Amino acid sequence: MLLIPAVDLKGGQAVRLLEGDPSRETPYGDPVLAALRFQEEGARYLHLVDLDRALGTGHNREAVEAIRKALRIPFELAGGIRSLEALREALALGADRAVVGTVAVKEPDLLEAMLAEAGPERLAVALDARGLSVVVSGWRERASVSALDLLSRWAAMGVRTLIYTDVRRDGTLMGLDLEVVARVREAWPHTLIAGGGIAGLQDLLGLKALGVEGAILGKALYEGRIRLSEVLEAV
Repeated sequence: MLLIPAVDLKGGQAVRLLEGDPSRETPYGDPVLAALRFQEEGARYLHLVDLDRALGTGHNREAVEAIRKALRIPFELAGGIRSLEALREALALGADRAVVGTVAVKEPDLLEAMLAEAGPERLAVALDARGLSVVVSGWRERASVSALDLLSRWAAMGVRTLIYTDVRRDGTLMGLDLEVVARVREAWPHTLIAGGGIAGLQDLLGLKALGVEGAILGKALYEGRIRLSEVLEAV
């Protein structure tokens, strides 16, 4: 199982939000230093999120470029990628793949165009949900479509990498709701990456037992609850 540290970018800094709420953020300083630390501890892939772009309040292009120049490992980029132009920009910034969420839920025709442009190996889809209740637009809006219907639609369209985040638990260190993850795993036949509230090794072992291919780690790393170098061997 691939362990993927997250570097969430807001105002040029690394932050973590509690349950995706931008008014409840914890700052963690220079995002380049965070990315380098994870690389040195053995990470083979990083998950970057431009929160400002996702929220429509700006962008963190310079921070992404600085991280790219400093890293030797690949990264994916998420946050506000809602047009073909934004997709091209994300890939031009050096992202190994782009991650789209709102577009995948609201604009299936645009998702098809993105898949045709980038290919399924360079485009991942984010299923952001409170349990299985889908949220979009920076996690501020509830979607009317069911999560399981979306998974069936995306698989038929050719999506091959899904990132599931339980917004209820993201940034809380509460641990995963493995029953919900198991339902997503059962419904999704391709590569699945999960995150949102991972607090310790038991969460990672639970994901591994479900056959989940990747885990996104955030606050647990920043707060020292998980040491990447120690858990890599276990999973």
